[in-house]
Amino acid sequence: MNYETLQVEVDEGVATIRMNRPQVRNAFNEAMIEELAGAFLAADANAAVRAVVLAGAGPAFCAGADLNWMKKMSGYGPEENRADAMNLAVTLNTIYMMNKPTVARVHGAAFAGGMGLVAACDIAIAAEEAEFCLTEVKIGLTPANISPYVVAAMGERQARRYFLTAERFNAAEALRIGLVHRVTPASQLDAGVDALIAHLLAASPAAIAASKELIRYVAHGAIGEETMAGTAERIAAARASNDGKEGIRSFLEKRKPSWTQAK
Repeated sequence: MNYETLQVEVDEGVATIRMNRPQVRNAFNEAMIEELAGAFLAADANAAVRAVVLAGAGPAFCAGADLNWMKKMSGYGPEENRADAMNLAVTLNTIYMMNKPTVARVHGAAFAGGMGLVAACDIAIAAEEAEFCLTEVKIGLTPANISPYVVAAMGERQARRYFLTAERFNAAEALRIGLVHRVTPASQLDAGVDALIAHLLAASPAAIAASKELIRYVAHGAIGEETMAGTAERIAAARASNDGKEGIRSFLEKRKPSWTQAK
């Protein structure tokens, strides 16, 4: 299949899905969201694929939402906002519910929705220079769509800090709080991914699928339609709020939002 925003390769049992919008640091728009869901579904259905790697082309993993997409969203009505938010919720859940193991290969920026992609994967390995940030509150929004996956990865206590402060943090901190499993020099990132993949390929595919289902059952159950709809409703409401509209508008206009002017 030909993709507009992705590069997909299958080699020796491993599907590499590479976000391919380097000119915007792989920021996602509606096309990438749809194509990511399709690529992961195709990989899960492909008998030749035993594991999936999610990566980014160019200098970053994924910098979050595309500016032009954000500008378009700011003009959406309630129903359009809900539908658009649900598309991202479905894509994240598609990655999370894969039968096959998934590995996030993280370098450069993994911001906002990019962090959600990392957290939705089973395993994450990051280059030492990788940076992470949940930027949403700075533009009047919330990280609603990605929250089930990010909270599961870093825990409620750390989420209370990073959801609310929108601080940037480095790969060492991401490792400390559980968002990523391993940190390596950038020059060794591919070797690190290959080492993880070797372990996954040595395991029973059926046992891996069953183990993933077991983890979801023991931990908190699958992230289902009710949770997805609830998070989509919350981000749609945030986008339509006065602060959400002002935050996105000020971001696009490269100025401080109105709530910071009094300082």
